[in-house]
Amino acid sequence: MGDVKHSTPSTSTPSFPSKPAPTHAPDPILLTLFANRFMSVAEAMGRSLQKTAISTNIKERLDFSCAVFAPDGDLVANAPFIPVHLGSMSFAVKYQMRLLGDELKEGDVLMTNSPRAGGSHLPDITIITPVFPSDSEQSPDSGPRRPLFFTASRGHHADVGGILPGSMPPTSTTIFDEGAEIISFKIVSSGVFNQAELHRYMLDEPARWEGSSGCRNIRDVESDLKAQIAANHKGVQLIHQLIAEYGLETVHEYMLHIRSNAEQSVRGLLRRVAKERGTLLHGKDYLDDGSPIELSVEIDPETGSAVFDFEGTGPEVRNNMNAPISVVHSAVIYCMRAMLDSDIPLNAGCLVPVEIKIPDESLLHPSNTAAVCAGNVLTSQRIVDVVLKTFDACAASQGDTNNLTFGEGGKTKDGKAKVGWGYYETIAGGSGATSTTPGTSGVHTHMTNTRIGDVEILERRYPVLVRQFGIREGSAGEGKMRGGDGVVREIEFLKEMQVSILSERRVHRPYGSNGGGAAACGINLWKKQPRVEDMDHTHAAPEMTDTGELVPAQPEPRTINIGGKATVRMGTGDRIIIMTPGGGAWGALDEEQLEKKREEIQHQHGKVGGKGPHWAWEPRGSLAERAAEQASF
Repeated sequence: MGDVKHSTPSTSTPSFPSKPAPTHAPDPILLTLFANRFMSVAEAMGRSLQKTAISTNIKERLDFSCAVFAPDGDLVANAPFIPVHLGSMSFAVKYQMRLLGDELKEGDVLMTNSPRAGGSHLPDITIITPVFPSDSEQSPDSGPRRPLFFTASRGHHADVGGILPGSMPPTSTTIFDEGAEIISFKIVSSGVFNQAELHRYMLDEPARWEGSSGCRNIRDVESDLKAQIAANHKGVQLIHQLIAEYGLETVHEYMLHIRSNAEQSVRGLLRRVAKERGTLLHGKDYLDDGSPIELSVEIDPETGSAVFDFEGTGPEVRNNMNAPISVVHSAVIYCMRAMLDSDIPLNAGCLVPVEIKIPDESLLHPSNTAAVCAGNVLTSQRIVDVVLKTFDACAASQGDTNNLTFGEGGKTKDGKAKVGWGYYETIAGGSGATSTTPGTSGVHTHMTNTRIGDVEILERRYPVLVRQFGIREGSAGEGKMRGGDGVVREIEFLKEMQVSILSERRVHRPYGSNGGGAAACGINLWKKQPRVEDMDHTHAAPEMTDTGELVPAQPEPRTINIGGKATVRMGTGDRIIIMTPGGGAWGALDEEQLEKKREEIQHQHGKVGGKGPHWAWEPRGSLAERAAEQASF
């Protein structure tokens, strides 16, 4: 067992020590006011980023987050953006502080996406701007100017290079397959935008690796990065405005009060859990490849502190389901905030009472070159399910974000670079039920909070048609509180292109709680048009009609289960049909209710295993269970 530290070895000592919480009680009105003012700064940053971004991923899907950080790098406040971003961005800010120390100066803006530097996965690029004091805010005898706050934004860029368009390759086995990795880069230095160096990082560096390309659409990426820089600057202006209104001492004081308030709220939650359910809790779940994620929680009922120990979690895997430690912390801080019954900003105080232990060389603490693109979007969901299962808070959600990417461009077979594009989206599913509330159908759950791409925009900007997008009825777990249903999304491709799906819960069903039923697994289907070059068009014998005439055989499209993680070169007219998992139910139905439910299902959907959009195949029996445990790339 090795305890993971929050920092990484650095080249210089940080000059931004953490301050203790104030000893006197805050004014409750000012506490609420400052909590909302800090959140409004992050919200304004987000609005600026959305309006000035150009990509579908940021402008339409809202796959970004903005936040304000304390001088020591702790999260102060954020708007309700992407949970997996918000908990891990603090790691990124602290890493840069420790790496650069007093080298930071006014007019600098930092760029990073490396998992070893607090990143989540490579498409998520973080832009960090230090907020230096103005002349009126700097005391003459206070020495060198140091940051008062940091503003930061993290956006998911649809393509940052790698072996496949979209930079979310289902087949990646090292981080070099996944695109450009930037540990620390001053994208703006003393107010000057460094375009040449940006192009080197995004175009030249990732293309050095065999089979990997640089960014396929650098113009869009550069434009979105400038939008992030502008959003951070908006946050800087608003923080200076807040200081001008209340004074720096009061602003910093209530920043610490907000953190202390979150800490006390979580301590109260842990004390209640210890009283109701005991001081020792345990939960376990499995990824579709059989890798376990295990959690033991030990609560001190006196102090309201707890140790979250992930001992028993499987080793690093030779696929991309590895999750950086910053993502693990994001999942835990999200769960702590989600289980609170009070309305407070998500901030660093939520983790003060919690000690997180992660085994070295596990899939939750992988090596620096491990592939991680799915750890951020899939493993994080499973960590949340395990934490909530441990606390008996709700049934399992879909446990997935159903990551679909498609596009073209990159390295050709002769090694030449071809300009192209990539599209990325996450697809909704069902949420798990609680003891008092049924699950919700067709929603993003837990660690993601994005929109789906609008049909009109998707079809206008890309060579695709959305043939179907609706609720996948009958996919939810049944119980006293029913889970939510998943969705069906069917897309037809109007030209040949590379299509990839990265998904989970295609083997293990989202479980119910307290006797509630499990939900249906997801399934990914390829509706393949017959083609002569694929040798599936036809060489079949002619068919005989009722009158005895021989007519040429008419080839029909094939429906192929491509599995949970696959990349396919789809042709014109091919379709992908993604049926996402539902959410588990809470509480068991009695026999009379079960029989009634069976009759409803039989009436609505016919025989189990029949064809149609609600059909789903699931392996059963000891051999299937063994195969699921042993499955890997």
